[in-house]
Amino acid sequence: MRVGVINGPNLNLLGTREPSLYGGVTLDQVETLVRAEGRSLGVDIEWAQSNVEGELVNAIQRLGQSCEGLILNAGAYTHTSLAIRDAVAAVAVPTVEVHLSNIFGREAARRQTVLADAVIGVIAGFGSTSYLLGLRALYSRLARA
Repeated sequence: MRVGVINGPNLNLLGTREPSLYGGVTLDQVETLVRAEGRSLGVDIEWAQSNVEGELVNAIQRLGQSCEGLILNAGAYTHTSLAIRDAVAAVAVPTVEVHLSNIFGREAARRQTVLADAVIGVIAGFGSTSYLLGLRALYSRLARA
């Protein structure tokens, strides 16, 4: 089984970017945790990160063809990008939306996700553990299929 993990804008700054909100874990450390969890489940992980909306669309399309499922943290594009939403819908593989912070408890502009109707679920507010929960949920869905 192969799962793609796609990370959006500013996630490359984790560890130094607003640590009171996002914690002190770097994106490289999150990747290490996700890959270790993937190994324990027998899942190969493909990893991508970009600050550019079009590159994220390309990654969704590419990984949506080579992976059985996706985990997506679209960052701020979660709230605005119909292009990313449409890419998720177009690839038609199960996708879990994850967020480090609880977007539903933040400022009004961040409480909505334009991706929600294109994904199988949203996990938010558990820091880097959100990725692990997303992987476990996706694995459970794929293993049943």
